[in-house]
Formats: sequence, C-alpha cells, structure tokens
Amino acid sequence: MTGPTMTGPTTNNAPRRYFVDAGGRRVLIGLTPEETFEFERLDSGQVLGQGGVHEAFHGRDLWSDAGERRRLELYEKHEGAWKAWMAQSRAESRGGLNLY
Repeated sequence: MTGPTMTGPTTNNAPRRYFVDAGGRRVLIGLTPEETFEFERLDSGQVLGQGGVHEAFHGRDLWSDAGERRRLELYEKHEGAWKAWMAQSRAESRGGLNLY
C-alpha cells in the first residue's frame, strides 16, 4: 500500500495522524482536505447554527446532535484509514515477513 508519508515528530511512539498533501495542506489520513477542515471545526466546538441561532427540540440542541454525528462519521472514516495505514507500515517494517 503506497500512501501518504508521515512526517514530523511523534508522541508516545505513535506517528502523527496527519500528512501533507501535494498542495501543501495538512490532512488527516483517510480524509480529504475539506473533510479535515470540517472535522477540526466540529471537534473544536466552533459550530453555530444559521445566524448563530440553535434550534431546540425537547430541550436538545439539534445542531449539536447533527454536528456530533458528523464528527463521529468523519472520525470513524479517519480511524479506519489510520489503522490500515499502521498495519501496512508494520508489515513493511518487518520486511513483509509473515510469521503465521
């Protein structure tokens, strides 16, 4: 599997989950630059409803519910791609040697 090259320092022996794409943008593995921006915006809690007004339904914030669902969707997409990348990286670092 060829893919993004992970660059930069590591934390707790885990590589960063971002790569720099051909356009020089920092992108989460498995997401597009637009999805990365959307995920980071949702993850930071900077989501506002239209005109800053939140709709409420039975005491629940509909924007928060929709935003949280979308954030989780993007995170799951990224997490799956990151796990696949890590497994491939481990296989390549072992020289493709299958011990089973």
